[in-house]
Formats: sequence, structure tokens, C-alpha cells
Amino acid sequence: MAEPRLIGTGLLADGIARATARRTMTRPDERVVVSAADAWDVGDRAEIRAECAQDGAYWLPVRTELGRVVIGPSERPGRPGCVDCAELRRRHNRLHAAAHDAVVTGNLDVLAGQASTWLTGAAADVVAAVVVDEIGRLEQDSASARTSGALLFVDLKTLEVARHAFLPDPRCVVCGGLPADTPDAAGLVLESRPKTAPGSYRIRKADGHRDALTAAYVDAECGLIRLLARDDEAGSVIAAAWMGLRDGATEGGYGRTRSYESSERVAMLEALERHGGMEPGGRRTVVRGTYAELRDQALDPRELGLYPTERHRSAGFRYEPFEVDQKYNWVWGHSFQRRGPILVPEAYAYYRLHRTEGERAPFVYEISNGCALGACREEAILHGILEVAERDAFLMTWYARMAAPRIDLSSAGRRVVPLIVEAMRAETGYEVMAFDISVEQRIPCVWAMAVDPSDDAQRPKAVCAAGSHLDPETAAENALSELGSILPDLMRRYPDQQEQARRMVDAPSLVTEMSHHSLLYGTREAFSRLDHLVSSPRTVRFADMPGRGAGPGEAFRNADLSDDLRELAGRYLCEGLDVIVVDQSTPEHRARDLSCVKVIVPGTLPMTFGHDLRRVDGLPRLHEVPRRLGYRDRRLSPRDVNPHPHPFP
Repeated sequence: MAEPRLIGTGLLADGIARATARRTMTRPDERVVVSAADAWDVGDRAEIRAECAQDGAYWLPVRTELGRVVIGPSERPGRPGCVDCAELRRRHNRLHAAAHDAVVTGNLDVLAGQASTWLTGAAADVVAAVVVDEIGRLEQDSASARTSGALLFVDLKTLEVARHAFLPDPRCVVCGGLPADTPDAAGLVLESRPKTAPGSYRIRKADGHRDALTAAYVDAECGLIRLLARDDEAGSVIAAAWMGLRDGATEGGYGRTRSYESSERVAMLEALERHGGMEPGGRRTVVRGTYAELRDQALDPRELGLYPTERHRSAGFRYEPFEVDQKYNWVWGHSFQRRGPILVPEAYAYYRLHRTEGERAPFVYEISNGCALGACREEAILHGILEVAERDAFLMTWYARMAAPRIDLSSAGRRVVPLIVEAMRAETGYEVMAFDISVEQRIPCVWAMAVDPSDDAQRPKAVCAAGSHLDPETAAENALSELGSILPDLMRRYPDQQEQARRMVDAPSLVTEMSHHSLLYGTREAFSRLDHLVSSPRTVRFADMPGRGAGPGEAFRNADLSDDLRELAGRYLCEGLDVIVVDQSTPEHRARDLSCVKVIVPGTLPMTFGHDLRRVDGLPRLHEVPRRLGYRDRRLSPRDVNPHPHPFP
């Protein structure tokens, strides 16, 4: 019988050797190599990996980090989820990763050569018992191994054992590797996706989904999501899911619903959506070329709305002009209009790419517009289109100053809508209103606004938000829930930032980031810019909005979600607008059968933050749609376009 091979000297190695000698002998199905260190693990792993690769053995590392012993993960050649993966995940989750690295590097000799003073003979015996148990699991039934895709921590003060699961990192240089991006991989054939009810647009029930997401993704030490946090504001309970990124930054997802459980679920899903949208994590970008070379296969970036020449000449403007003969990276997407593959600029498909030294700046500022997550690709695409619709409608209403009708919120059949309104009024004293901003596709979109009726200059005057859905009442609920979390936040920070806000009134170039847009409209001086809505002469009931009533209003009530998607995409196609889908799904998403996409509808108005980054040029719909909808009696001229920063939060 092949005994486990033990590498190392010291208390841990001695304890593991004694425990191994005492164990009941069984014929192992697998061989295990154990490395044990009483100090920080700074050794060369290549030799151990070479031995394991030759014998097809598991490697189980055991090492000491000051006040704890770390066991695992068990690593096997050719399988994802190695020791380096675990260390990458841990590094991303450290709040001060660079400082941590500097401390370790600066004290390498001490950490590597000096055993932890917390490590005693008794503690070593406890660790040895855990290790021998794990050896037995790996030898006989690796599926039961606790170090498979996980670390075991033994606290040297309490001797408690804790398990920290992680997902393999597809970019790991040891066990990862992304497949090349290809036209075939971007192919899309809509599959049948039966719905739980005609008015439901998710194929999976939410019950129990939170716990499964938490188990798969949340771990303070090495989870993709390192922290869930809770709060409550203005009729909404709020959750945040925080992720550490490769560059040391932090990104969050947020949930604003009626319960903490559902808010946490939404926050985790939004964080996972962010994970997919920042940089390619499912396929490796391989296409590089000029638009002139690729035009037959590629989206023309000029259809996305670019910056005018004079903007590029502005001092400090950080985006390069688009040039048809300049080389760019491209990723494959699927075009509903072409019914086949299409190339999309990588810098438009992903919004947090890391540029190498000397690489040109991108030609456009893009954020998570159209990014969405779903239990299948069809579901993700549908919700991605809804986000595009919401933001396009909001900006169309703003740039054209359309007097959208006010919604009678008391007409909602679902009482949750007026209840949210009353909760906000009771908690904040603000008047709450909403407007039907649906445009030519007749997809329910709602602009929600809270207005302070008092003369208290310490309180923000107005706050805006938006929502969309295939059901108008749910669209309003989404907008109001968003408003309910943004309003208290602005109320807290406005007194200290009101002077900054007032300077923005006459100097829009000072609006440079997302939070500035809502801050600006906290001022009394900017409130008149919202008059086209506040003074709108018309009122509508929910029953009169798109998505309700006879004929086309009975749309999106199919038994199959894919039929809803075809109908929704068709509303753009019949207007001559393409719907393009870039699959952003990563192995981390697929671990829970999730799909992540970015939906691009060239010709719609792109949401941007920072007034100098707004994009309104080269988008003909902006000039035509207000007239088509009856808000204007003529085509909108460039001089008619609202020159002020938008109030989208």
C-alpha cells in the first residue's frame, strides 16, 4: 500500500507523521502528497507539482500564517481549483491587498524561517488529526473531501476549524485558461423556456435561491463576493454585496425590495452581473483589426453615438477619436437583425478593461448599460433589453424636455405601489410623483421623482430615478424602490455638499461623476429644469399605460419566455434598430447555471455619467421620436437638445 508522502520538518510534519502511523490501514484508491510548514508558505511549488503530475497524486498543502494554520486546497493535476486560485481569491478580498503584499515581501526571510509562536505541540496534534482525516477522504472518496475547492483554517487560539470555499479562477496561470472567442461561441438559438405564470419574467422561482447563492459565492476570505451588508431607507430594505477586484478596487451590487432576503438575493445577482461586465472572463479576445478591414462582419461604432470633434480637442479629455483605419480589439456578439454573428468593439462590450502600457485610450465612455443576469440566456437578454429601454426613455424625455404624463399612483391594482409612496412621504416628508416616459416601442418605463415641498435649503429639492418592466405597475415599483434608497442618501450628504452643488448649476463641466447628477438637482436653482415634468398637464392611470388594455397592450403574456423575448426584440427590429447580444458569462456564473449578457441597441441613447461624457451626436432618433410621440410639432434641432446635465442617479 502506498503511504501518503510527507514533505517538511517541524511540529506540523511530526504531528502528521505520528497521526498517519496510527491510522487504520486501508487500501487507498488515490495517492496523496502532503507538504507541511510551521512558517509562512513561500516555497517553490513547481517541484511538488511535478511529482504529483508524474504520479497522478493529490497535493495537500499545510502551512502556518501567524495565528492560524491553512490546510488545502487539495490540488490535482489537470483539475481547476488549485492553490494559486485560492491565493488569487484571497488577494482580491483583502481590503489593502497591495499593503499586505508589501509587508509579506518586506519580511519574507522572517516569515519563511520563523515558526509561528502560536503553534504548540497540542495545536499541531489537532491540525494533524484534521489532515489525516482529509487524507483518508482523498484516498477513498475525493467527493467528500473538505479541501476540494476550499481551504480549512485552524485557529491557533481557539483550535476551531472553519471551511472557506472558493471557485476556480479561469485566469489562473496554473489551472485556468480561457477559450478563444469565436463566432460559433457567440451563436444564439432561442430555446423554449416555459414560464411559471404568464406575468412572470423569470423562469426560476426565488424561493431558497438566496441561500444557494450565498453558499456558492459569499465568503469573507476567498468568495467571489466577500461581504453582504444590510440597511433600510424610506420604505425599502436595502442590501449590498461587495466584491474585491483584481486591481484592488471594490465593486458592489445592490438590492432594494420589501424584504432583506430578497434584497440580498438581488444584491448578489447584481454583483455577479458586474463581474461579467467588467472584462472578458468567459472567452479570450482574439480579433484585432480596423473597422475598414472588418466592416462586413462588424458593428459600425458610429451608430453608438460618439463625441464631436471639438470634444476630443478639450483639455484633459481622455478618449481618442474613432478612426476607421485604427486597430481595435473586437469581441463576437449575436445580431438579431442579421440573425448571426457580429463583431463589437471590446471597449464597448466591457466597461473596466485594463489597458497595457502604450495602448491607446478607448474612443468612447461606456458603463454597464444593457448588462443583465438570468437563469438562462433568454432571460438575461430580456432584462438587458429592459434596461436599455429604461435609460433610453429617461434620456429621450430629458434631452427633448418631453412633458410626459403624470401617473395616478393610486390607480395601481397592486397596493404595494401606493404603500411605497406613503412610506416615503411619512419617513421623509417629500412629495412623490411618477411619469409615463415610454417611447415608440411602448415598453413600460417610469420616471419617479421626489420633491421637497418645504423651503428648507438644507434639504435637497428634487431626486429622480427610473424603472422599466413589461408590466407598468412593476416598472413603477422598480422606479420607486430605486428612489427610496437614493433619497435618504442624498438627504444625508446634501448639507455638506450644497455649495459644491450650487457651483455645478452654472458650471456643468463640474458634474464629473455619477453622484454629481443627483447632487445638482438637490439645488433650488436647478429645479426649474424639471418643469416639463412637474407641470405636465396630462395624467394617466396604470390601465392606460403600455402593457395594459386591449390589442397590443396584451403583449408579453406568453407561456414561454422566449416568445416574450422575440416580441420584445421585434419592437426594435420593426423600427429598424438592431438588438445585439454579447455573452459575458464566465465559469463563475455557470457554477450556478446563470447567464450574463450585454445587450446593445445601436441608435438608442446611452446613459453616461459626467456631463462632458454625454453622447447625443449621430443619434437620429433623438431628433425624430419626440415629434412622432406628439411632444413636438417638428423635428428636434441640435439647438433644441437640453444642454443641462441629466438627473439620472
